[in-house]
Amino acid sequence: MSNDIFSTLRVYLSKVSEGEHTPAEVLASINGWLRETGETIKTKIEEEVERAIAKAGFVKQSEFDELKKEVEALRASDSTPKKPATKKTVTKKTAEPKAKVVKKAAVKGVKK
Repeated sequence: MSNDIFSTLRVYLSKVSEGEHTPAEVLASINGWLRETGETIKTKIEEEVERAIAKAGFVKQSEFDELKKEVEALRASDSTPKKPATKKTVTKKTAEPKAKVVKKAAVKGVKK
């Protein structure tokens, strides 16, 4: 990339020295070229950072904020009063009750 910069500067300097362009025109051209190059580099860096962030499993703040708003909206719509749920009674089958053994109490003084 440094070769591109130097070759571009050489071309501009030769055009100034030959009288094809004024120094102001050359500076305006260089300034435009630097802005374009800067924007290209900025775009590439942003793309690479986004790829690295996505690969690491992180989310953007804007995506998080959207999700947060959606959850809040769902909670707000879910907080409407609901009818109380009726309890279901479950009947269990139990084993037949065992026969009770009743002991006769001994009565004192009674003869048979």
